[in-house]
Amino acid sequence: MEEQSGKKTELTCIRCPIGCALTVTEYADGVLHVAGNTCGRGEEYGKKELKNPTRILTTTVRVKNGSHPIVPVKTRTDIPKGKIGDCMKAVKRVEVEAPVYIGDVVLTDAAGTGVDIVATKNVEGRG
Repeated sequence: MEEQSGKKTELTCIRCPIGCALTVTEYADGVLHVAGNTCGRGEEYGKKELKNPTRILTTTVRVKNGSHPIVPVKTRTDIPKGKIGDCMKAVKRVEVEAPVYIGDVVLTDAAGTGVDIVATKNVEGRG
């Protein structure tokens, strides 16, 4: 029986602190095989990273009249990796009025991703 060859991609899994060295093989029929993972999360990550890579975006937004000049924010869920730059451009234009509370939406539908940007810390008003 002849061994089927495929395109190999080397990745480092980021789903947990172990950082497994993954080899993802994509065969001509579209089947993906993941090797090197120590758990199921690594297999899931390897397949998703090849077909539809996504990330959680974390950054900051300016705060007007706040006890701090910025508030940390993140995407509510993961977004396509290719949309990170567009989301950063959109977030750069945002300024929120204090007070700001954890979970407050600071930007709706960031860069057309359908994902909101939310505050991850409380910032009280000056005063």
